Amino acid sequence: MSVTETILFSRKAIAQRVEELAEEIASAPCNPEVAVPILAGAFVFAADLLRALAAKHIALPIEFVWLRSYDEAQTPQNVEILRGPDKAVSDKSVLVIDGVLDSGATLAAARELLFAAGVRSINSVVAVAKNNPLRIIEADYVGFNSGPEFIYGYGMDYAGSGRGLAEIRIAPRER
Repeated sequence: MSVTETILFSRKAIAQRVEELAEEIASAPCNPEVAVPILAGAFVFAADLLRALAAKHIALPIEFVWLRSYDEAQTPQNVEILRGPDKAVSDKSVLVIDGVLDSGATLAAARELLFAAGVRSINSVVAVAKNNPLRIIEADYVGFNSGPEFIYGYGMDYAGSGRGLAEIRIAPRER
């Protein structure tokens, strides 16, 4: 029996929404000074968003943090810090970029790390915010909203695969 994969957000829809997000961020009263993508899930979204911002004359230096909360699971686990921020973020206004917002634990951990590193202010943008009534934090900018299903593609993985897909898909259910 074959598994039918559901495309949740197409390449075209993602490209259009990234342009809209770049416009929203560029139109904000205070532009960020440093972009902080959360690896590994945000790398594709961050690259597209940062190119779109650069086209609007907001070319940001990039400082990565590497956090892991899903590992091999389809539900968020404890956040593991693989790489924290550098001193380059100190006294800066930063834009945290993540692929998916589920429980909010990863975004909250990133904010905590960045404030401990001395950032002045933080705004956050996520490609997808999942419907989770227990979420502990919200993003300032959201690309798309989705249901609680596990999603992958566009930088986000499904058991280690699928990061290179151009669209965002719903993973088959665990049995």
